[in-house]
Amino acid sequence: MTDIREPETVRRGGLGVWAPKITPPIGVDLSDEQKLACAFRVLAREGFSENIAGHITWQRPGSDTMLVNPWGLWWREISAADICEVDADGIVVAGQWDVTPAIHIHTELHRRRADARVVIHNHPYYVTLLTALGVLPDLVHQTGSMFLDDIHFVQEYTGEVDTSDLGADLADQIGDASVVFLGSHGIIITGATVEEAVYRAASLDRACRLSYDVMALGREPLAMARGQMVGMKASLLERGAPVYFAGAVRQLLRDEPDVLNEEKNHAQPR
Repeated sequence: MTDIREPETVRRGGLGVWAPKITPPIGVDLSDEQKLACAFRVLAREGFSENIAGHITWQRPGSDTMLVNPWGLWWREISAADICEVDADGIVVAGQWDVTPAIHIHTELHRRRADARVVIHNHPYYVTLLTALGVLPDLVHQTGSMFLDDIHFVQEYTGEVDTSDLGADLADQIGDASVVFLGSHGIIITGATVEEAVYRAASLDRACRLSYDVMALGREPLAMARGQMVGMKASLLERGAPVYFAGAVRQLLRDEPDVLNEEKNHAQPR
């Protein structure tokens, strides 16, 4: 029998449809270290972190080195002064603290992926709940459209990823995926910019909670048309990411202005 159904209409979205003439600024010019410190605290406020766990690396365009958080500080207490810089092998080249050997989760992704300028890893609760079940979230709300076609599962658990060989093996399993659930472990999110990666990370655990709650209710969610989700994804990432980050940082700076501190006063510098 011939299928005579009309092809699904794909709705356009993003900056090609509408671009704001002006958006509210953060209000201060941030150094790279200040920007990354804000990213840590924003995600901590969103519940994305698990106490001492997790790392964010930022390999800026044209650089082989990466900015990263130090070992021993919780995301909610990191300031610009605490940000470390490591080389392509994870060796600290600037900063006053040590960096976990789990940095190899990041170094090998950066080595393989020109698109992965920012790599975020942690164990937010609802993400981790689903990884323990080996389940990927159903996208049941329009904000979840930003993850359309981007979510993958890797059953990688080998204990701590603390060598370049283990990091390389994980990076090979991840391939070009940008949102990766690690079985019994946590999540990896990559992005081209800090703003994009943080917005995705901040939105993901809520998407997982919605999916879990729908699952627990035993009800079928309303279906969202794929063609509509394509346009929504473009709008969320292209228009939403920068204004999300700016707004989150404005609120952060009102409550926790010390995040911008660049004075290395906790310990003697290296």
